[in-house]
Amino acid sequence: MERLPRLTIPVIIGIVVLIIIIAKSSVTIKSGHVGVLYETFGKGVVTNKPPLGEGFHLIAPWNRVFIYEARQQELSDKMQVLSSNGLEIKLDASAWYQPVYSDVAKLHQEKGENYLQRVIMPAIRSAARSVVGRYTPEQLYSSKRDAIQDEIFEETKKILDKQYIQLNEVLVRDVTLPPTIKDAIERKLRQEQESLEYEFRLEKATKEAERQRIEAEGKARANSILSASITDNILKEKGIQATVELSKSENSKVIVIGSGKDGLPLILGNN
Repeated sequence: MERLPRLTIPVIIGIVVLIIIIAKSSVTIKSGHVGVLYETFGKGVVTNKPPLGEGFHLIAPWNRVFIYEARQQELSDKMQVLSSNGLEIKLDASAWYQPVYSDVAKLHQEKGENYLQRVIMPAIRSAARSVVGRYTPEQLYSSKRDAIQDEIFEETKKILDKQYIQLNEVLVRDVTLPPTIKDAIERKLRQEQESLEYEFRLEKATKEAERQRIEAEGKARANSILSASITDNILKEKGIQATVELSKSENSKVIVIGSGKDGLPLILGNN
């Protein structure tokens, strides 16, 4: 009975130590994340083996595991950049990115856990300044929004591809110009629209006038040809035909005496 307490204390201590060792030797990586193993008594960050995937893992208690999110993430940033003529432009953009899964250990070793601030933000800001600096405010406001979005993506991607980061998309949500420049551009666009509308109406009126001229010329040529083809004999023949047809009508009583002018019959008593 006296030995029981003496044995119980070491057992309890041993159980506590074992629990601590197990706690230090196990790591659970959540869905959408990846682990980078750091060997304290080895060569540090393990880069020659695949990273630790999702699930439960046992490691030496003196080693550490750094967890990175492997899913696509979003960076939103508002920047002030200069146009080609030196005017300040406010750019609101987003970037979709994620670490390259197989190179996450190198990313941790060379860039660290705050790679967003160290690498991605400087890269996208540099690309935005470079791209926007090629365009005028008019181009940025109207037709070049998609173009600058694509160009910022391409330039940022060139930088991040060398930094173990995968860039999926860059979205330009808004381009804000100085109010005076914006008002001037809108006035210019309205004037251009009105000018195009006037040119359209003028062209339409010109085409209609041309159509009427061609139609009138066609009618004039037709009348000229018709007049040239009609002779006195043809008129007499047509008159005789009309008289014959009229005489056949049951509702008419025709008396023909002598002849009228130009040799045509004279019709009297037509009811």
